[in-house]
Amino acid sequence: MPSAATERLHTAAKGLDVRPGCEVLDALLAAQISAVDSVRNALPDLEAGAEIMADAIRAGHRLVYAGAGSSSLMANADGIELPGTYGIPSNRILLLMAGGLPIDANMPGATEDDIHEAEKAAMAIRAGDAVIAVTASGSTPYAVAVAVAAKVKGAKIIAVANNPGAPIFGHADVAICLPTPPEVIAGSTRMGAGTAQKVALNLMSTLMGIRLGQVHDGMMVGLVADNAKLRARAQAMVMEIAGVDGDTAARALASADGAVKPAVLIAKGANPDEAANLLTSSDNNLRAALARAAETGVVSRTVQTNQGSE
Repeated sequence: MPSAATERLHTAAKGLDVRPGCEVLDALLAAQISAVDSVRNALPDLEAGAEIMADAIRAGHRLVYAGAGSSSLMANADGIELPGTYGIPSNRILLLMAGGLPIDANMPGATEDDIHEAEKAAMAIRAGDAVIAVTASGSTPYAVAVAVAAKVKGAKIIAVANNPGAPIFGHADVAICLPTPPEVIAGSTRMGAGTAQKVALNLMSTLMGIRLGQVHDGMMVGLVADNAKLRARAQAMVMEIAGVDGDTAARALASADGAVKPAVLIAKGANPDEAANLLTSSDNNLRAALARAAETGVVSRTVQTNQGSE
């Protein structure tokens, strides 16, 4: 069998195709759990990657997700959700996938070997961007070529792979190794390797969101509320953080054009201009802005206003 762990035969695979269904599913689940466990030792590297991502966004640069096949699907799924979850502008996220993002169920495998396409796609990468290159084997030509080209351009490279000593790590500023066990279906890296990748990417981008001040006490205060569910969530956050009723929260959100952070400050007594200035002077961090509001008397004024209206 091949030496790469992602291509080896799992010890639980023998006779898999003739076992009872629940026994097969149990073996598959056990392998998935083992894959998730592989992420734990990578936490320090995931923290380093999150800091690179946060630094890029703070400096006006972009996040670039790159890969091929199922690894790229995991990567792009992470990037696509960042605008809605943490308010990262969509033009600050670039999605690169060998063969392009699929519009149907057709995802050709040959595109992952196309180095020319990778180099052409990497022309859009700029100095200061943070490139998250994901490849289960760690040697996928498309992902490696993007990393190499991006490095030359002055981008920071975060490489995610599932095999120790993966070639792509040699081009990385941060190397994130997720040493998942062999797949129960040998080589089917959409299984364990993909699961570990998704967990790792979710952890890293969530820490980035926290570092950017887009999370307050576990609430996604940087979200873009563009549907009924998210508008209700935004109102609930303003109520919780500002300690106001639903009507007050709704009025504050209307005054803030639906943005949670200024709405919290408005609900606590600031006018829209004051809220904007408080956030600007606090690096858009709500906790810091609330502290500054207390120092400048906004909170005490809020308490008096609320008491006077009761």
